[in-house]
Amino acid sequence: MKSTTQPLKDGIVKIYEVKNIALPGDMPKDGLTIKATLRYDERTVGVTRYRLALQDQEKIELMIRVPRLSFVSAQDIAIPNDGKQYKIVQKQHPSETSPPMMDLSLERVDADYELE
Repeated sequence: MKSTTQPLKDGIVKIYEVKNIALPGDMPKDGLTIKATLRYDERTVGVTRYRLALQDQEKIELMIRVPRLSFVSAQDIAIPNDGKQYKIVQKQHPSETSPPMMDLSLERVDADYELE
């Protein structure tokens, strides 16, 4: 199988973890803590993927390809060049890429988290 080198030409995405950012003694408050900053290539959200996500009450609005990192998870938040916050709904590892990559399916969050 021939591997494809990825150009990652569409921008930079920041990956955040949702954590309690309240000061000690204050009420817990969810906010974002940076995990990684990565270059990305925007992918097409296919009709089949879009419809399958709708069946699970998810709306995939953006799909990006980034370098593979084991610590990025479906509980994380991604903020690409558009500045909007997206929940990572699905993480896939295509086998034909060099270096190893992952595709992230993203859904817009209802309410933005506060950045730490």
